[in-house]
Amino acid sequence: MKTLMVVCGSGVATSTVVEGKIRDFLESKGVLDKVKLLKGNIAEQINNIDDYDVFVSTTVVPDDVKDKVISGLPLLTGMGADKVYDEILQKLDLN
Repeated sequence: MKTLMVVCGSGVATSTVVEGKIRDFLESKGVLDKVKLLKGNIAEQINNIDDYDVFVSTTVVPDDVKDKVISGLPLLTGMGADKVYDEILQKLDLN
């Protein structure tokens, strides 16, 4: 089972929206049963980034971990969402 963490500033608002969109996308690809989706706030989860196969954030992350994080902002705006979904599948190795 792969793990995917979605974070935002508070762990409530935008992470919930993005988590729902990712859930719908994974379900449409037939792989939702292979992924454990979690959500939380950036302050609590950033130190555990290596515990997850994919880490999606809708807020600013420290420079030293940017290469491990997928920006979830395109999933809120709709601009570039397909690229984000492709990156998620690639990191989950579910292509």
